[in-house]
Amino acid sequence: MKYAIISGSHRPQSQSGKVARYIAERLITLHSEASSEIIDLGQTPLPLWDEGIWQGDPKILDAWQPVSARLKGCDAAIVIAPEWGGMVPAALKNFFLFAADGSLYHKPGLIVGVSASRNGAYPVAELRVSSYKNTHLQYITEQVIVRQVNDVLNEAEPQSDDDASLRKRLDYSLSVLAEYAKALQTVRASGVLNRKEYPFGM
Repeated sequence: MKYAIISGSHRPQSQSGKVARYIAERLITLHSEASSEIIDLGQTPLPLWDEGIWQGDPKILDAWQPVSARLKGCDAAIVIAPEWGGMVPAALKNFFLFAADGSLYHKPGLIVGVSASRNGAYPVAELRVSSYKNTHLQYITEQVIVRQVNDVLNEAEPQSDDDASLRKRLDYSLSVLAEYAKALQTVRASGVLNRKEYPFGM
């Protein structure tokens, strides 16, 4: 099973990136056959999406096509969304405009919100409302919010009760995601999906 881990922060050295690396390590620990692709939007930013992509604009396609290929090779996605001003960062919203190309089509997604304080719920709600329509990413009902992110997931072992509780919840959510990934392989192989006629949600 292969997972795409999308770190949605603009910052090249971000706490979201730290969370992405932790999750990549845990996936291998939990599922020995698992592998992952970290797509860090702070380290490899995408250009702003525009309709030139429909005309084959090379400056847009050359940036997106390698990312799209990595996503298409994955069975599930983990979307790490830091809360900036109560919102999802622009880079992550931009990413989902590109991902309407079918690269996440009917694959399960796990949302991981990130906050430097006790917040982090707004990005979860925003992603559930607006990011699945044309991507057809299927968010599972589990979600995780990494609060006080500077104080957790820093060492090999938990450093507080909150750190331990978070790690346990992440492990559970990743295990649930793995089962959805297996199940939705069957859906994609069923022959019932028709992206040619119905590429966009309503």
